[in-house]
Amino acid sequence: MTRHRLSRQITLSMSAVVAVAVMIVFVGTFTFYGIYLTYYPPPPGPPPLLPEAPDFVLIAVLLLFALVIAIFAALRLTKRILVPLNSLAEGARGIAAGDLTARASPGDRSLGETARLVDDFNAMAQRLEDSVTAMTSWNAAIAHELRTPLTILRGRLHGLADGVFEPSDELFRDLLSQVEGLSRLVDDLRIVTLSESRRLEMRFEPTDLEQEIRQAVEAMQPALIEAGFTIELDTRRIVLACDGVRLRQALLALLENAKRYATPSLLRVSTRVEKGALVIAVEDQGPGLAPDFAPHAFETFSRAEGSRSRLHGGAGLGLSVVRAIAEAHHGRAQYRASAAGGAIFEIVLPLVRERDHIGGEPPAE
Repeated sequence: MTRHRLSRQITLSMSAVVAVAVMIVFVGTFTFYGIYLTYYPPPPGPPPLLPEAPDFVLIAVLLLFALVIAIFAALRLTKRILVPLNSLAEGARGIAAGDLTARASPGDRSLGETARLVDDFNAMAQRLEDSVTAMTSWNAAIAHELRTPLTILRGRLHGLADGVFEPSDELFRDLLSQVEGLSRLVDDLRIVTLSESRRLEMRFEPTDLEQEIRQAVEAMQPALIEAGFTIELDTRRIVLACDGVRLRQALLALLENAKRYATPSLLRVSTRVEKGALVIAVEDQGPGLAPDFAPHAFETFSRAEGSRSRLHGGAGLGLSVVRAIAEAHHGRAQYRASAAGGAIFEIVLPLVRERDHIGGEPPAE
């Protein structure tokens, strides 16, 4: 219905102009002759059948006056239509020339369709500018993250080739660790990129999530214990239609994040059902996230500026991978501060599938 509002407004405006012109001629003629005949009554005899010369002059004057009003009204309407459209055209030419900051002006917003068109154009231009800015930041961040391990690998390999380093198991383990770090970085980048383009695919099948959680904790347990953490599991048997491998990867990213940034102490991994959703939580004892950084924790290449983050580094991809996997399951990843001042990172998965089952045996196929 709103699609035709502009054409309806133009039609009504033109009809009003025509109506005003007719009324000017019609009312003006009757008014003139009413006054004229009051002071100058016609001579006796039948009135003439055709207008005389003075009548044509009067009609021409009134038509000319009505035409001036119509032209003025048409110019006002044309300006209201063309100002936002010309601004839109200039903005499009500016963006085509490479100026991504170019925007259009909606004018007085009296014409709803043109104002919405300008708003949509400006929103599109803003998203384009944000995408280019994000792409530039991504390229710089990726180059930065790849440079360190590649520099280490190149230095070690040159040292081996030149005889500076003696081959040893420790050296080979170090090189293998750098290669594995590069592989994880590439895999994380792939997941985040596919998620941004909405092409991250999951293999949903009935999965015992308690087993997946225990496997993830067992895989990280030696490194966590070595770093000074004590792990507490509070889970129950949960069979859910999901991609168990990806969720295990997300939980590993949360545990790795706690290992990097949390104070070595108790690390609690738990599950619960809340408001029709399954919540997988990883809680540490501190120091938590700064209030100004918390809303951006799950953004790509986002890292806090605290001393531990600078000390332990990291690509800033772990939490964005968690968010990508959670959203691919039609859920979400979220952060909240614990009562003890620590951080609680949660993966919230909706329980909407008929085959989901909690606290019992897997559903029959």
